[in-house]
Amino acid sequence: MKRRHFLSTSAFAGTWSLLAPHARAQGANDELRVAVIGLNSRGGAHIDGIIKSKGARLVALCDCDSKVLARNVENVGKQGVKVEAYADYRKLCEAKDIDAVCIATPNHTHCLIAITAAANGKHVYVEKPVSHNVWEGRKLAEAQAKYGKVIQHGFQRRSETCWEEAFAWLAAGNLGKLTLARGFCYKPRPSIGRVEAPKKAPEEVDHELWAGPREPAPVKRKQFHYDWHWQSPYGNGDLGNQGPHQLDVCRWALGDPKALPSTVVSCGGRFAHDDDGDVANTQLVFLGYEPAPILFEVRGLPKKGVDYKSGMDNFKGQQIGNLIEYEGGWLAGGHGAGCAIYDTAGKKVKEFKGGRSHFQSWVDAIHSGKQNPVHSAESGHLSSALAHIGNISWDLGQPAQAPAIKDAFAHPAAADAVERMVAHLAANGVDAAKQPVRLGPALTLDGAKETFTGEHAAKANALLKGSYRKGFEITV
Repeated sequence: MKRRHFLSTSAFAGTWSLLAPHARAQGANDELRVAVIGLNSRGGAHIDGIIKSKGARLVALCDCDSKVLARNVENVGKQGVKVEAYADYRKLCEAKDIDAVCIATPNHTHCLIAITAAANGKHVYVEKPVSHNVWEGRKLAEAQAKYGKVIQHGFQRRSETCWEEAFAWLAAGNLGKLTLARGFCYKPRPSIGRVEAPKKAPEEVDHELWAGPREPAPVKRKQFHYDWHWQSPYGNGDLGNQGPHQLDVCRWALGDPKALPSTVVSCGGRFAHDDDGDVANTQLVFLGYEPAPILFEVRGLPKKGVDYKSGMDNFKGQQIGNLIEYEGGWLAGGHGAGCAIYDTAGKKVKEFKGGRSHFQSWVDAIHSGKQNPVHSAESGHLSSALAHIGNISWDLGQPAQAPAIKDAFAHPAAADAVERMVAHLAANGVDAAKQPVRLGPALTLDGAKETFTGEHAAKANALLKGSYRKGFEITV
């Protein structure tokens, strides 16, 4: 606790400027030599973001899929960018001619690669969630303090001027007190299918490296890439995929608390799709924070009939975004550089627009030797951990009927969310009485120590940390 108190009162209080001189870029006019690790999906945005950033130069690409690596090396070459190609992130991290790395690999390797890079003297940008579990997220924050590197999370709202201006306006008391922070992920997630039998990874993939800390087990999904999101050894479902973006905005609304909430409860399930996914595609999470709680909703099914052409539901206009409620109205905004204030009657009273590249914020922080604490590993860890503890409650759950779930979600807004969830499932042909929703226990926490307390503590604490095989351990 003494070490954690030091982190919250020194390195992450105000502008973080304790970077050791040797950890900073050589000079403001020098170009930062950057590598991108993990090139599928979000990795393409990393490549583009670095190429467009002032003061940075893309010098290397890394992926354990040889076809993905070759394709991206060719693509940047067509843009006149010559890069070194690496299959093994460990060799890249040891390279002396690379200053910083961007990480867009699967979730279960985020912390492992980020800490390896920092230990080798490199600055880090790591995608959301910054961790696969609570324990390793804390280790990432400890690594930032130990190695003195800029380690920035991938929550882009933190670099957008509109959200910053909106929260400053609200902090002045213009809408009164905060009452509830809502987040939404109503994002279409069709079935990932089911394989007849486990199969080998594609020949072009180095499965040992891809598996990292996990055992390289036979693959149980049709699509090797991306669909790992829906299998818990590697991904965290949409609560831990899209969710951390909106959970981060909720934490921001609450004044960026430096500890986890005192309580958490979750319910949901994987409905309508008989596939190889093992995470929820419909989920509610209630986080007991002061001065106001957080309520998060995940819906991967469409409006009706499991027909994705019917579109997705919304709540007061939000599908993937936030609705932050105050006594005198609310702040609403989606996954982008725009948000607006509404009064209690739903009339728009003020609008905020404007954004800035989150990659540029990272590059600038490295050149200056100063990092805004809201961009830090510590901040990214705390926002990511909200998803993780929500999933822990759900993992420990048992089938329950709607009345019991409403009793567990006693807050009026949460009870209403339960009713809306049941109606949403019914619209997709799911009878919650015959296919019960899984209700997790209401867990209590010591938020500062990041551990569970109370009746279910032993089982819940066992899920705070993942498994790490020899050669892929996380140490700080």
